[in-house]
Amino acid sequence: MSKKAWLALAGCLTFAAHAQMSPLGLWRTIDDETNQPKAEIRISLNASGVLSGVVERSLLSTPSAEPNCNLCTDDRKGKPKIGLEIIRGGQQSDGKTVWEGGKILDPENGKNYSLRLTPIEGGKKLEVRGYIGAPLLGRTQTWIRVQ
Repeated sequence: MSKKAWLALAGCLTFAAHAQMSPLGLWRTIDDETNQPKAEIRISLNASGVLSGVVERSLLSTPSAEPNCNLCTDDRKGKPKIGLEIIRGGQQSDGKTVWEGGKILDPENGKNYSLRLTPIEGGKKLEVRGYIGAPLLGRTQTWIRVQ
């Protein structure tokens, strides 16, 4: 293999490894109470260069009794939970593998929380921390990468 080919391959592998250590992609959430898969969320960068996360599908065996976000208090009020943007904002913190500064919506209670996203285990999982005020006052879920 030529030197150019090796460099190209190394560049692609480096990019792929870096891409995996980001929150971008499709993630499976786990229900806190049942420990079963709950939904799939796609996180992407929007046109402004900040994170956006949208519920792509529900994985619940029984449909939600409330398919819309009727408890939301902003522009998402009454919108279907499937297709709902639950992550808004957030950017990478100074070259670290942590994304902060955004908000995450809990569509079950309509509340918005400050957000911290940290890829772990080589990007196979994502620690999603929602909190009010200081990061100590919140909870963390671990999402599993689908793609």
